[in-house]
Amino acid sequence: MHKLLTVAFLATALLLPACNKSAPKENHPAAPPAPSAEPAAKAGTAATAEAEKPKAAEDIPAPADVAAPPKDAQTTKDGLASKVLEKGTGTEHPTENAIVTVDYSGWTTDGKMFDSSVKRGRPATFPLNRVIPGWTEGVQLMVKGEQRRFWIPAALAYGDNPRPGAPKGMLVFDVKLIDFKEPPPPPPVPKDVAKPPKDAKKMKDGLYSKVLEKGTGKEHPTKDDLVTVDYTGWTTDGNMFDSSITRGKPATIPLSRVIPGWAEGVEQMVVGETRRLWIPEELAYKGRPGAPQGMLVFDIKLLNIQKMPQMPAGHPGAAPAAEPTDHPTAAPHDDTSDKGADKASDSTSDSAADGE
Repeated sequence: MHKLLTVAFLATALLLPACNKSAPKENHPAAPPAPSAEPAAKAGTAATAEAEKPKAAEDIPAPADVAAPPKDAQTTKDGLASKVLEKGTGTEHPTENAIVTVDYSGWTTDGKMFDSSVKRGRPATFPLNRVIPGWTEGVQLMVKGEQRRFWIPAALAYGDNPRPGAPKGMLVFDVKLIDFKEPPPPPPVPKDVAKPPKDAKKMKDGLYSKVLEKGTGKEHPTKDDLVTVDYTGWTTDGNMFDSSITRGKPATIPLSRVIPGWAEGVEQMVVGETRRLWIPEELAYKGRPGAPQGMLVFDIKLLNIQKMPQMPAGHPGAAPAAEPTDHPTAAPHDDTSDKGADKASDSTSDSAADGE
């Protein structure tokens, strides 16, 4: 479940709720498979095309011990049971902040498979601190190349009465740790985070900004563009609530779908520029439950500008335009139907710039 994260402010907070109607997003435990990009069959070959159509991958059979941990399983003090199925080749363990790449399958204790990157045919990559506690705790026990089975109690998963679409009770996962990397350290808190300095420029709606590094571009983005940025957001007490830097990946976002303060501020920028924004609550998340309140401060570096893809009239993705696959607060994504290692959050998708 892409947007079922432990931290409400994941990389999708920049997006408006309208983004929920977008296309599937990047690989993540519960992400749906990407749509096929194969060319259409030629006229007169409909029967052949149908015959050659790939069959949907079948569910992976549940383990024989899916109903309960076996006697040789190890159990942590929190009740997480696990058993090594295949030893790894690595020597180091990921930390809770690591970005991990895994292959996994998950079942309920009655043997029903509810999610599998193996079935989708692609591994999943995500921050380890943005998933259910049982995953965060369990994967830290592993080394690269290792395959392990987890019996995750409800208290470390989605609970016995989860949000709609999430599996309930104890869950069983087979996980193979393919790779991991530790994220870079978070950017330091700006000294002027509490309020705009005298040399900050005030815009008409009460937004303040200051250029930290001049860019090399000449054009400014519009609300019809996709922008690729690196960014970090703080509340005025210096608490960092979101950062593409610590995720180790820039964010690509439709500028039409972010909070007003972001849209107004980024439209003033050129490629290569880094700018600090002091966004008043009226242009941020004022009154939105689960979102950071008050004035927010963002450091943003504009890396690229591109036009939103234009779909033919009548195309399923024509309106609204498809959401990019790697934007920061893409909740992880905005699909509450996805099932997997994500933990249900109260507000979901919520990272830095989502608007109402």
